[in-house]
Amino acid sequence: MRRIVVAGTGSGVGKTTITLGLMSAFKQKGYVVQGFKCGPDYIDPTYHTAVTGRRSRNLDSWMGNEQIVRHVCSHGSEGAHLSIIEGVMGLFDGKRATTNEGSTAEISMITESPVLLVVDCSGMARSAAAVVRGFQLFDKRVRIVGVIANRVGSEGHFRLVKEAIEQQCGIPVVGYLLKESDLTIPERHLGLVPSVERGELQPFFERLGERIDQTVDLDAIWKLAETTVLHSEPFFTPKQTYDVRVAVAKDAAFHFYYEENLEMLQAYGATLVYFSPLAGECVPNDVHGLYIGGGFPEEFAAELARHEKVKRSVAEAIQRGLPTLAECGGFMYLTEGIETTDGQYYEMVGVIPGHVCMHRKLVALGYREVTGMEGNFLFEQDEAKGHEFHYSTFIRREEEKFSYEAKGLRGCKRDGYMDQRLVAGYIHFYFPSNPLLVERWLKACCEVKGDA
Repeated sequence: MRRIVVAGTGSGVGKTTITLGLMSAFKQKGYVVQGFKCGPDYIDPTYHTAVTGRRSRNLDSWMGNEQIVRHVCSHGSEGAHLSIIEGVMGLFDGKRATTNEGSTAEISMITESPVLLVVDCSGMARSAAAVVRGFQLFDKRVRIVGVIANRVGSEGHFRLVKEAIEQQCGIPVVGYLLKESDLTIPERHLGLVPSVERGELQPFFERLGERIDQTVDLDAIWKLAETTVLHSEPFFTPKQTYDVRVAVAKDAAFHFYYEENLEMLQAYGATLVYFSPLAGECVPNDVHGLYIGGGFPEEFAAELARHEKVKRSVAEAIQRGLPTLAECGGFMYLTEGIETTDGQYYEMVGVIPGHVCMHRKLVALGYREVTGMEGNFLFEQDEAKGHEFHYSTFIRREEEKFSYEAKGLRGCKRDGYMDQRLVAGYIHFYFPSNPLLVERWLKACCEVKGDA
């Protein structure tokens, strides 16, 4: 088995550029490459998927326990020659400043993966060895096997860095990228993702792979990535299956679903029926549930607003009792309207009383522990975990009908919206954190099917 973690000494050192370059370079050599991303981020996995042609997956040791992480990594790597795991923040940065919890380091240990450390070497030579040595000594359970020197000034500068690190740290420096490289990843944001999915950045990814091939020793990385077969047990076993059909909105406006969420629905027997609101497709006939995931409907607000027939089909499906989960972008779509940052207002589905206002700055970001409010059909006396990330606020017209209580670093708050069999809110649920959510949802779908 071959897996390697691309980690950084901190945020902004070039992990994503190096990761995508390696994925592209190995793919150009004919290898099947599988991408993973540490943490809950869903923008970088979109890039991985575009480069490798395989759906990238999240490895999150806070939302999922060790068993889940090992299973996701093992299952996702099936059929691949090489798995490349992109880290998050610095190697040892995670949920707390005092532990490895939720960090890239913890993921590397759980998945038994060697680590390739990316160091920003601009402005230093021998000091780079001190940085690497510090990372080696900090937690010896983390197996750092090599270094890539990023943002070096010249090939001569790289040789100085390489000599210092290899002498003091005893691990190879397998390559470099120049500081003045014209191949830096465009600033990543939600609005850029559709252009990635349309293939507009494909020539850029190919050039990046070619550049990496010129200055990085891919054969050395191939050898360093050799590791153990990752044995894992399934993290859930369905007690029964449910013969139902769930409509899933999937297009450039509603893009983000944790792959494990969809696979769990299928494992419990659900048939997923995809449709595109953006393309004018109504909720399919003969479905028993509805899932509208995250995304960025604000980027396509004008197009979504024009599709009156689609909006009516969504509203009618919810009003006739289809068990519905709407997360973040899906939640925004179900409100009365979206007000964009330029002051334009676009009418949306209208089943949730209130509207959404977009902002230029991030409004909320972070992990959430979620407890359902009374009457929430997904919850009983239990919790689930998820993640929140959005640039908008919801201006509600009804002070009740909150769907859940969310606990984050800043305390607890009631949030979302709930009505009958509709659960909506900004939080993206991670179903592996509580498989009972899937079971209850599909049971409710069975009730709808029985009533039909």
